[in-house]
Amino acid sequence: MQQLKAEARQLLQQLIETPSLSREEDKTAQLLADYLTQKGVQVKRSQNNIWATNKHFDPNLPNILLNSHHDTVKPNNGYTKDPFKAIVEDGKLYGLGSNDAGGCLVSLVAAFVHFYDRKLPFNLILAATAEEEVSGKNGISFLLEELPTIELAIVGEPTLLDVAVAEKGLMVIDATVTGKAGHAARNEGINALYETLPDLNALKDYKFKKISDYLGESKVTATIIQAGSQHNVVPDKCVYTLDVRVTDSYTLQEALDELKEFLKADLKPRSMRLNSSALPKDHRIWEVIDQLSLKCYGSPTLSDQALIPYPSIKIGPGDSARSHTPDEFIHLEEIDQGIERYVAILDAYANLK
Repeated sequence: MQQLKAEARQLLQQLIETPSLSREEDKTAQLLADYLTQKGVQVKRSQNNIWATNKHFDPNLPNILLNSHHDTVKPNNGYTKDPFKAIVEDGKLYGLGSNDAGGCLVSLVAAFVHFYDRKLPFNLILAATAEEEVSGKNGISFLLEELPTIELAIVGEPTLLDVAVAEKGLMVIDATVTGKAGHAARNEGINALYETLPDLNALKDYKFKKISDYLGESKVTATIIQAGSQHNVVPDKCVYTLDVRVTDSYTLQEALDELKEFLKADLKPRSMRLNSSALPKDHRIWEVIDQLSLKCYGSPTLSDQALIPYPSIKIGPGDSARSHTPDEFIHLEEIDQGIERYVAILDAYANLK
């Protein structure tokens, strides 16, 4: 285990120093493939997604997916350290992607290698995926088409090693209100801007009807508005954008239908892919959560969990509050703790009656 911990730290430093912006992850994909190959793992690659199964894979056994991502956002202007240089200071490892989600990824890789040769009552599938930060179609969604049915997905994201058993989904809606053009100097036309005001006022204080146990209320926010082309023409169309964060109490379609009940605008969602999720109350992983006294919560942040249509939990070393911040870092001891936590979860799951 100590060797795996040391290798995980070294692998993360190499990942930091190999730029892997979303849709440009080819080099980190190769780096991960090379490491796993050196450990005797048979590696498969789909686009920039690297995946592997345990040595004793049995198609008759249930499958557990270990998933985290190796892409990063672009570094922001607030960095005082080189974002592409792995810098260790005072027990912290600095660098872009160190916290989100490099620490989780290398911890999951170490846990997978730890169990690789063991015969388990389930199969392990490791997936180091691309395009998570942009919810891209060539990331986990692409890879899932090649994988068997999953009994449980463990998604590696920085959660302070607490367990996210629910996650909000996201739906962006373009809302269009139609009026009638006219000359602004005369009393003619139907001003689409004014016709939009009742919608905006209704949205300002709107509360969705159903409330989630872990995530509380779903939320809708108007974020962009566009109307008119010149000062002397009454606008005949107003388009505004809604950011809708949906809890596990709703499907995206149900949330859309509820908004349609009281809004005048024609509502067109840009995508219906990023669903909310919640761990089924009868899933066996709850026994493990109880055994290990893990703290559970509902996550407001989006991850690949939204694109995985199977029961899932989100857990990992690091802190979500550090993600996408200047001089991103993870504590080295958090990586060790992440490996230990993943191994403990899988051990406990393997020993369930």
